[in-house]
Amino acid sequence: MTSPMDMPIFGMMKARMDMLGERQKLLSQNVSNVSTPGYTPKDIDKEAFNAAMAKGKVGVSSASTGSSAMAVTHPGHIAGASRAPMAVGAHVQKSPDSETTLDGNSVVVEDQMMKIAETRMEFETLVGLYNKSLNMMKLAAKAPR
Repeated sequence: MTSPMDMPIFGMMKARMDMLGERQKLLSQNVSNVSTPGYTPKDIDKEAFNAAMAKGKVGVSSASTGSSAMAVTHPGHIAGASRAPMAVGAHVQKSPDSETTLDGNSVVVEDQMMKIAETRMEFETLVGLYNKSLNMMKLAAKAPR
């Protein structure tokens, strides 16, 4: 029996959720660096991701699937936590906001918070769609009474 993740629609939803999770991390880093001189905010290149989705190049990049881990080359090193896989096509780009302060920082907290809320709403929508799709598959797989 195949897994639901083998179905293209579930793979696409998972890739999109992975991209949104990565975007949320970047946006939170932007907010945490609001006072860092010269900091330019970063964001996911949504156009490149959408283009990869349209071409069918969705999924997880093979370089980050957990097959390679951080090397512990000295007894004093601590093994690093495995990083979540990044969706193919989710490229990080610098994304300066509308204003730049005198110290060169171009993070506008209000813009970042709007992007965070937008990302959260899109993620929650995908989780709801994912759950509904799984429930529909369960219903279809049930034996009739």
